[in-house]
Amino acid sequence: MTGRLIYVMGPSGAGKDSLLSFARKHLMGEPILFAHRYITRPSGNGEEHVALSIEEFAERSVLGLFALEWSSHSLRYGIGIELDAWLARGCTVVVNGSRQHVPHALARYPRAEIVHVDAAPHILEARLGARARESAEQVAARLARRAPFSLPSGVRCTTIDNSGALEEAGHALIAFLKSEADVR
Repeated sequence: MTGRLIYVMGPSGAGKDSLLSFARKHLMGEPILFAHRYITRPSGNGEEHVALSIEEFAERSVLGLFALEWSSHSLRYGIGIELDAWLARGCTVVVNGSRQHVPHALARYPRAEIVHVDAAPHILEARLGARARESAEQVAARLARRAPFSLPSGVRCTTIDNSGALEEAGHALIAFLKSEADVR
């Protein structure tokens, strides 16, 4: 029995964390799981993750406890190996991933389905500035990284525009997840 991996990605400021939190709250009781992200950054600011020190992250990495891991903006990110157990049991699992890491994720999970969350450039800039996690220079660097990405042929990608009301984009994500999970 094999589950479905839904890999959610998008530029910084697109509202992925808010969107995933919205979907998680509205899908309670449904057979859809949201994988925890492990990050070498303190938790807070509306982002749900497990905070690890750099040393803790490195130790877990050496022990092979991450199914997926990557670095971005001087931080380390990981998805625990429980992902494999959930997929083996036929679960639909949602992962908050990275655009840069998509090729690595697809190499390990070739049937992963990609959801690209996006927002208008002025919305991204406003959101990044409002969260006050970075300096103006760091925000500018994140916005400058907004390079187009490409996926191998045959890889399904659904785009959700999160420029407007969270509820609108949230319901679009929920509809996608329910249809893919064959939830009745």
